[in-house]
Amino acid sequence: MLTKEENELLTRTGPGTPCGELLRRYWQPVALSEELPPGGPPVPVQVMGEELVLFRDEQGRPGLLARHCAHRGADLSYGRLEDGGLRCLYHGWLYDVTGRCLEQPGEPAGSTFCQRVRQPAYPCQEKAGLILAYLGPGEPPLLPAYDFLDATEPYRMAVKIRQDCNFMQANEGNLDQVHLSFLHRLSDEALRGTPMSDTAAGSKQSAVQLLTMDVCPRIEVQETSFGMRECVFRRAPEGYYFKIENFVLPNFAAVPGGTQGQDGYLVNWHVPIDDTHHWKYMVTFRRSGPLDKERLWKVLAGDCELLPDGRFSRNQDNRYLQNRDAMRTNYAFAGLGPGFALHDTWAVERLGAIVDRTQEHLGYEDKSVIVMRKLMFDAIRDVQEGRDPPHVIRDASANHFPELVVLADVLSENEDWQEYLDARIADRRQAPVTV
Repeated sequence: MLTKEENELLTRTGPGTPCGELLRRYWQPVALSEELPPGGPPVPVQVMGEELVLFRDEQGRPGLLARHCAHRGADLSYGRLEDGGLRCLYHGWLYDVTGRCLEQPGEPAGSTFCQRVRQPAYPCQEKAGLILAYLGPGEPPLLPAYDFLDATEPYRMAVKIRQDCNFMQANEGNLDQVHLSFLHRLSDEALRGTPMSDTAAGSKQSAVQLLTMDVCPRIEVQETSFGMRECVFRRAPEGYYFKIENFVLPNFAAVPGGTQGQDGYLVNWHVPIDDTHHWKYMVTFRRSGPLDKERLWKVLAGDCELLPDGRFSRNQDNRYLQNRDAMRTNYAFAGLGPGFALHDTWAVERLGAIVDRTQEHLGYEDKSVIVMRKLMFDAIRDVQEGRDPPHVIRDASANHFPELVVLADVLSENEDWQEYLDARIADRRQAPVTV
């Protein structure tokens, strides 16, 4: 368990907070590209407690500014897109994507006042259906060259869902292995038509069947340059089910997802709206061929719709439409339908807005969560002491991550898992592929 002070340290993300300052040292997604189509209106967004406005200028460049005009505080998300920037409706002040004030129509001819005004602005990049921003101080680091950020249509799918809880408890849920054997337990009927009904590599069983055959996996954790690697071992009829999942500092996980690690993976990237709400950006990609997005969405959402506010149609307001008959017939262990992302949303939201970690009792199955918290505390300390935290990339020659490997394979009893993993890393190192 953590102390109250340690829990506060991990969960408060507003400007000036230790964890907030850590998150701001990295590029973070702030919207999906589809939310900001060319010629579309400005979009109000909130990131880590900051009220911002996202817009495209006439050149198609995304810009992210403080939402309230530097003049009298009017809301710029209602502004006009014209003359090279975003114009405030109140008095006509015009800002470009860098926050430079281009015009102040109410000032007399010859005034240089606009040259002395700067609207807070954050640099943006657009990749893999995401608009990413750097909200930290100083020169932005390089945007990490993750494989999934280089994936193009139709090899990737990016969606986002709103989760009404602190970002950290959802981040920890990605590294909770035992919950996979219970919360996501579904019948063959419920899995029909989804990637989770496919047989796992090296087995005649589906991934869900393998997860329920051994509910007490062996877990080993390896710290890496990007965070940590979780190695998970479950007994299987053909040998053992070997999974690799990753925590990438400071706030996303790379897991098998609907691809089951077969030349691609799923990223769950948790970005705070404020301390008690966050967006979960989910990016799935595959290197060797197009994704079947309809089939993939079935495993993520099941029978849910995504509402305009980003929540599932099964949500806290209707108790996630839990079906006790489905529980009795074993159609769905949790009675929450077949959508894995909905299951996870129930789990992390019903912990409370910010889980009280002073009351928990961690065991063997939580060793990955324990290591993850240690990495976060160490990274926060680095920032507090004036250093770049781990995995802030400033050297282009180091901007390649072949060791970020996701696996979900069944190995025979006599296969050495470390050699198998090393070979997969070597494959990625020798033949990086972008799509």
